[in-house]
Amino acid sequence: MIIYNVTVSIDTAIEQDWVKWMQEVHMPDVMAAGYFTTSKLCRVIGGDEMGVTYAAQYECESLAMLQQYETKAAPALRADYKKRYEGKYVAFRTMLEIL
Repeated sequence: MIIYNVTVSIDTAIEQDWVKWMQEVHMPDVMAAGYFTTSKLCRVIGGDEMGVTYAAQYECESLAMLQQYETKAAPALRADYKKRYEGKYVAFRTMLEIL
């Protein structure tokens, strides 16, 4: 099993809007693409000097499945994300293997 972790630091001025949009729109859209089995949104505790940080985690069956998501579904989903929040966030992605 693979966890696809997207860590995002956002401007505190948009935090409530961003959390709502993630929970009601973006994460359901990611799940609807059909590559992941579960998802969750976590708030990172501490380190809020430059905004607030969250980790969106998605679990899938294999690295191959994640790679399919990356090539087929992710570009459009990321474009929507960027259009809505450009300049108000910094994100990085991590792939984790569950042992």
